Amino acid sequence: MDEAAYVPNELLSRLVGERMYSVEFVVNDYVQLRFEGAEAMPVVLNCYVWPVIEFAGQVWRETDLGYADALRKLTPGIVRSTSEGSGSGIRIILDTGTVVIDPALGDVYVEIAEIMGFSDGSWMVWRPGEDSFEDLVSTA
Repeated sequence: MDEAAYVPNELLSRLVGERMYSVEFVVNDYVQLRFEGAEAMPVVLNCYVWPVIEFAGQVWRETDLGYADALRKLTPGIVRSTSEGSGSGIRIILDTGTVVIDPALGDVYVEIAEIMGFSDGSWMVWRPGEDSFEDLVSTA
């Protein structure tokens, strides 16, 4: 996505109404969330930091027992709303629960998340110190 034209939540909000149908753990490094997209192309959200999962009044972090099960239970879920912003990160609210990507700076190696697969070729990479994660900057 052209950085000069960046508008928070513009691309992410295209997920509203789409079904999250797959969760894939890639080695032990990151997780891919797959959403139905136009023209049978999946939209893929690569989470390079472990998202927090919220549903049924509970919160799961990657180190919590049952985390993988909680994440899997979000599928199949329909995206009801999305938001992103500095200080709050990314939130994807499904009818089955919520995915939150709002890491501490120490949890990020290079990139936070990446979304791709839209039929028009649009994509986005979120990094610390940029865009909706501009609050994640080193003070050293």
